[in-house]
Amino acid sequence: MGLPTPDTSHLDSDESIYPPSEDSYLLLDTLSSASESAYLASHFASPSPAPLVLEIGPGSGIVTSFITTFASEIFGRRDVLTLAADVNPAACSGTAQTVGRNLKDAEKGHGIFLDALWVDLDSCLRGGEVDVLVFNPPYVPTESVPVFDENGNCKGESEGMIEAAWAGGKDGMEVTERVLKGLERCLSKRGVAYVLFCAQNRVQEVIGRLEGGEYGRNWKCDIVGRTGKTAGWEKLCIVRITR
Repeated sequence: MGLPTPDTSHLDSDESIYPPSEDSYLLLDTLSSASESAYLASHFASPSPAPLVLEIGPGSGIVTSFITTFASEIFGRRDVLTLAADVNPAACSGTAQTVGRNLKDAEKGHGIFLDALWVDLDSCLRGGEVDVLVFNPPYVPTESVPVFDENGNCKGESEGMIEAAWAGGKDGMEVTERVLKGLERCLSKRGVAYVLFCAQNRVQEVIGRLEGGEYGRNWKCDIVGRTGKTAGWEKLCIVRITR
């Protein structure tokens, strides 16, 4: 029996926050799968330091809440620290609410939620601090991506914050490219990244570039989660990236 999905019903009326969708549930299923939980429990086994998990773009906070609530089941240890970062202030507030709401009724074994930060990607963090990076990016191919000023306000004629959750620019990869190029700076020496892609992102080409050294080093990539769809650009997968 799988782990229960976090409750996000308190955010149902907020149209400025990306709601839980197929991509969100794929992340939950992948991280809690027997194979991935075994990998994470082994990779971060005690007495190594408590792992820091950063989710970029948490939206409703369903993934961060899931990881925090079920830290013991996923990592085999409860001293897991979770942090979220989003360019949308409503998503930051919503994530904190979701985590708090679900931890209230959680049994012992949950991790420690630090904060949801209103920042662009991981820009406020020191390098080499993140042990697990989780990123469900804006992966839909679009003509452009939203641009924000220094105060976090969306420039131009754009739907704004909610568009930033799905509009990925050329090949749906413009925001993801920024994160991949920053992996070497962001991840700790034992760091692991879980990044979601759709078929139109040309994931096999991206994996080849990651493993070929175009993103700072020769990364090791494994596809650890897939949707059940067999065709179409909406077919999703999750790639685990390690040193």
